[in-house]
Amino acid sequence: MTTIPGLHHVTAISGPPQENLDFFTGTLRQRLVKTTVNFDAPDTYHLYYGNRAAQPGTILTFFPFVDAGPGRAGPGMASAYAYAVPKGGFDGWMERLGDAAVDFDGPYERFGARVLTLRDPDGAPVELAETDCVSDEALDGFHSVTLWLRDLAPTARLLTDAFGYADAGSETAGGIERLRLVAPGHERGNIVDLIRSDARATARPGAGTIHHVAFRARNDAEQRGWQDRLAGFGHRTTQVIDRQYFNAIYFREPGGVLFEIATDPPGFTADEPMETLGQALKLPAQHEPLRDRLERILPPLRRRA
Repeated sequence: MTTIPGLHHVTAISGPPQENLDFFTGTLRQRLVKTTVNFDAPDTYHLYYGNRAAQPGTILTFFPFVDAGPGRAGPGMASAYAYAVPKGGFDGWMERLGDAAVDFDGPYERFGARVLTLRDPDGAPVELAETDCVSDEALDGFHSVTLWLRDLAPTARLLTDAFGYADAGSETAGGIERLRLVAPGHERGNIVDLIRSDARATARPGAGTIHHVAFRARNDAEQRGWQDRLAGFGHRTTQVIDRQYFNAIYFREPGGVLFEIATDPPGFTADEPMETLGQALKLPAQHEPLRDRLERILPPLRRRA
């Protein structure tokens, strides 16, 4: 256990859940993997999207607050995530988005590959990055996540010295300095980009912003090893927290971004079969006594057939 294999999931904040659901299962062709609630605020949904097999490295989750005010990305936050477009699929995505009258910026080149950016219903950037991977999925999980920082060096040291990432080069465009770090191997979401911008900006959590970034641990023993390793680098994590579908630990990296390390097991089929993932409201045991009340107050969701 010397290297984090890549991303497990990314969690963001959105406005009303129906618009969020329509965009990610419709426009982006993601599967609704899990319909549950925010464990700390059960009167709010927690929606999970991913690929058909609900694999780590493909999972994007949202806390959809109906009355959430708009947020703004800034230093100390994850500012974007990118999906990997399988080999030969990039032009098709541009055509598909154009035919659906979905606006996007680009394509532009980043580290020698084409990238385009569209916006979700809350105005948050969603990047599609061209890759050489071969997949029958429309989007092959995450390509990367971007962290906006005031100083790149401390976070880069954490990712390289503790997590085992390697420096893959840097580039500057439009006043944004970008450093790319890559985890060895070919796991989904094995790229982290660190950016520093000359633009004046103050981060403000809210709809359209990323709440935290979760990295993978293959099992509980590996997660405990990461707790010990991080402690050796001066980063104390939380205790292990049972999140029903994975166990989680959290800490703030030096630039202020909230990091999580989440286990692969038990996975999203812990409480429902793969064939019907996401179709029913699933509650953790501590909130099951609230089911009648929650089903009355949570907004009804129209799922795609």
